[in-house]
Amino acid sequence: MKNSRKRWSILLVSVMLMLSLVVLSACSGSGDTAAPSNDASTSDNSASGSDDTSSNGSSEETAPADDLSGTVTAAGSTALQPLVEAAAAKFMELHPNVMVTVQGGGSGTGLSQVSDGAVDIGNSDVFAEEKLDADKAKELVDHQVVAQGFTAIAHKDVGVDNLTKQQLKDIFLGKITNWKDVGGKDQAVVVVNRPTSSGTRATFVKVAFDGEEPIEGNTLTEDSNGTVLKTVAETPGAISYLGLAYLNDTVMALKLDGIEPTVDNIIAGTYPIWSWGHMYTKGEPTGAVKAFLDFMTTDDVAEIARQKNYIAGSDAAKLK
Repeated sequence: MKNSRKRWSILLVSVMLMLSLVVLSACSGSGDTAAPSNDASTSDNSASGSDDTSSNGSSEETAPADDLSGTVTAAGSTALQPLVEAAAAKFMELHPNVMVTVQGGGSGTGLSQVSDGAVDIGNSDVFAEEKLDADKAKELVDHQVVAQGFTAIAHKDVGVDNLTKQQLKDIFLGKITNWKDVGGKDQAVVVVNRPTSSGTRATFVKVAFDGEEPIEGNTLTEDSNGTVLKTVAETPGAISYLGLAYLNDTVMALKLDGIEPTVDNIIAGTYPIWSWGHMYTKGEPTGAVKAFLDFMTTDDVAEIARQKNYIAGSDAAKLK
């Protein structure tokens, strides 16, 4: 009887051990199954992220390409040229399939070329009616993009930095021939004129010289603000005039009646020598030409204009 109970006890213990092993095995199996499940979840997330990245990359690759293409040619005012060149460079960055070419030559040249169909845009410091026959001027469409100031400049050693309007006029009309007569050195005045094609010259004749044409003096054969700057800087006693965008410390910018030639003074109405900057087309522009002219009126170009001493945007709106 005692042996029988002992056998049942051993059998019971064996059964309990076997049950324990089964339970442990099940728990272990459950843990092994959970781990791959987590890995799969992570893998799915990674795959999802990979798909998103692929999708984003695909979205960038399939973004609508810039379909604006063509060429734009502009010529004329060298006073406007620095602004138009800078704007053209920015425009071509935005529209790589468009080529914009900008040349000088003077306002008269630009107006003649756009009228003849030689260029798309004629840049000018003056209204077309001031340079072209009335019939030809009527064919052109005026796009006023900025305003621009001009200043008389002299060689740095003339000994004077201010002229009255009458003194300035008398110098260019040949009535004053020595700098000592306006408070400067005993040195001959060398008048450096712009050619008749120059819009800057036309502005000075109209505003500073009261409509009277200056003496011939040393008239430059080409209308270029850069050439004027270099000539005056290198010629003792020289005097001429140019756009504020070209002004630097190699020459003396002459005050007019004590007022400095600055953008702020033009906006304030105290400095009078300025004009609108025109970009003329023969008829209404289309395609790349229209897009470029539209771009010239944007805030981006207005900011470029301010950096280069032009008057643009809300500042230009204050002018009368």
